Amino acid sequence: MTERIDHTLRGRWTTEQAQLPPHALKWLRARIGAGAGAGTPARPPAVPDSALGDAARTALDAVVGPGHVRVDPGSRLGRAGGLSYLDLLRQRGDGDLAVPDAVVLPGTPEQVTEVLETCVEHDVAVVPFGGGTSVVGGVTALRGDKAAVIALDLSRLDRLVSVDPVSRLAVLQAGLTAPEADRLLAAHGFTLGHVPQSYERATVGGFAATRSAGQASSGYGRFEDLVEGVRLSTPVGEWRLGAAPASAAGPDLKQLVVGSEGAFGVITEVDVRLRPRPAVERYEGFFVDGWARGADVVRDLAQRRVLADVTRLSDVDESEVSLALAGGWKTKALKAYLGARGIGQPCLLVLGWHGRDRQEVRRRRRETLRGVEAVRLGTPLGEAWRHGRFNGPRQRDALVEVGVCVETLETAAHWSRLSELRTAVRGALVDALGDGCLVMCHISHAYETGASLYFTVLAARDADDPVRQWQVAKAAAGEAIAGLGTITHHHAVGTDHAPYLEGEVGALGVDVLASVKRALDPTGVLNPGKLIPGRTLAGGFPPAGLASRDDR
Repeated sequence: MTERIDHTLRGRWTTEQAQLPPHALKWLRARIGAGAGAGTPARPPAVPDSALGDAARTALDAVVGPGHVRVDPGSRLGRAGGLSYLDLLRQRGDGDLAVPDAVVLPGTPEQVTEVLETCVEHDVAVVPFGGGTSVVGGVTALRGDKAAVIALDLSRLDRLVSVDPVSRLAVLQAGLTAPEADRLLAAHGFTLGHVPQSYERATVGGFAATRSAGQASSGYGRFEDLVEGVRLSTPVGEWRLGAAPASAAGPDLKQLVVGSEGAFGVITEVDVRLRPRPAVERYEGFFVDGWARGADVVRDLAQRRVLADVTRLSDVDESEVSLALAGGWKTKALKAYLGARGIGQPCLLVLGWHGRDRQEVRRRRRETLRGVEAVRLGTPLGEAWRHGRFNGPRQRDALVEVGVCVETLETAAHWSRLSELRTAVRGALVDALGDGCLVMCHISHAYETGASLYFTVLAARDADDPVRQWQVAKAAAGEAIAGLGTITHHHAVGTDHAPYLEGEVGALGVDVLASVKRALDPTGVLNPGKLIPGRTLAGGFPPAGLASRDDR
């Protein structure tokens, strides 16, 4: 997997694979079955010859300049898919890997628009590519009915365009990674406050295109809450939205672009709302007895409007894994202490507050904890979670290497149906993967009316057909979610969730989306097969009245 390493060294992927400590691997083998550890060696995936015609390549070269249209196998392989479990398997040689015919790197928003116009002229599909962190097929190099497909790599659009400290606004180019955006904003005393688990790799444009939610969303808001304006390149021209802090000039078309996943256009700049950098951050760990009681605690905080900036409740299984992987005598002592305090089903609750000074944090902490019945473990446990919060993505490669099927999925529902939804999804996954699998769940985004559920699944990998193993499990989970909650709270639609979209927004809603695409992308070059469900006909999208979902 040389290109994966090269891609890291280019600066897009900034973290190294985390290793599994021996006690963790031993625990996993005992917990999910003998298959864990029985990894198979990776096989280099085949990279087909580029189908990009000479005329199209010459025209694209003229737009973006020498060296910025790449057709070598390494560059193309590095933009083949995202970071889902199935993507990782396909990069290892299991299943079919869709590889773009070229990688095009524009340097300005104007060049992005020219690239799209060129691709329309030469019948080439365009897949916008930011940090490549999609886990739902959002950056899979599908060509639809086009002659070729390019990955439009936005990494050269990496500028902080402007900062308005009075209005607390900044204009960021879409290719900026989250850490670099925060570094540039810190020089002006500001932060985005947007820290999803993909933080180390994801980009500003990707956040906007997928309606991302960060770990501190209770305090800072989801990413769409931060978006004040967007600059969008489309095959029919450029579109700018967001002229004022609020407007009654018709429906909010800006929110039509946010979450459009590259199907309506390519986001090149985002106007974002800023927050002053917090001077004080305090994270604490608590344990509550059982999932139901823990969910009631979080609901009460949300409905009293006193949520901490970070509010995360792990169920019994996820809490058990956290303790087991920590290992050592301290973990045994903690379990004994919790038992003595009447905690028979330990559920870890992490709360984190950000503030201008200690007084503000103390005040907010008092408001949050008023009436909360929990065993407090203090800042050491909270800080341990904070410092290890990116370990999941870092350890996935290591888990795949030792034969573990490891994947995540998420949803959200109203409080009255949240436990029913959790039970349904857990049951569907266990039925599909077997009793030996481990299904963990947490709440990390809470609202007055409901909350998200984020599942992590560990199972012994099926050596004969690992791709189908997870496809069956994910489909079972999707069927369980349908009718109880949303098919996606923040991972977006991509290809994986497209079959369920009509069930959530209705056939008329799908027709509305198809009409928008028809207006902005008449020939259907933009990200074929993503977002809009249904059989793709000539033109790359379903015509009005035919946007029904494929049989599942």
